[in-house]
Amino acid sequence: MAICDVCGNDYDKAFQVVMGDRRGTYDSFECAIHEMAPTCAHCQCRIIGHGAEHAGSMYCCAHCAKHAGVEGIEDRA
Repeated sequence: MAICDVCGNDYDKAFQVVMGDRRGTYDSFECAIHEMAPTCAHCQCRIIGHGAEHAGSMYCCAHCAKHAGVEGIEDRA
């Protein structure tokens, strides 16, 4: 069994996520997202899809990027 880094649950189906030099042990995807997913620079939501990146900032979508002043970015329709 392993202990979740976020909630402390000791769970027999815990798993690890490795992202670059970051590593964590989690009991659910919810906990993994809470700790590992980047945050949108505009609306502060967790980015669990591809998102958009501009000048070192991450956005959950083109709409948020536009609101932050990014030009020339479009969501796929």
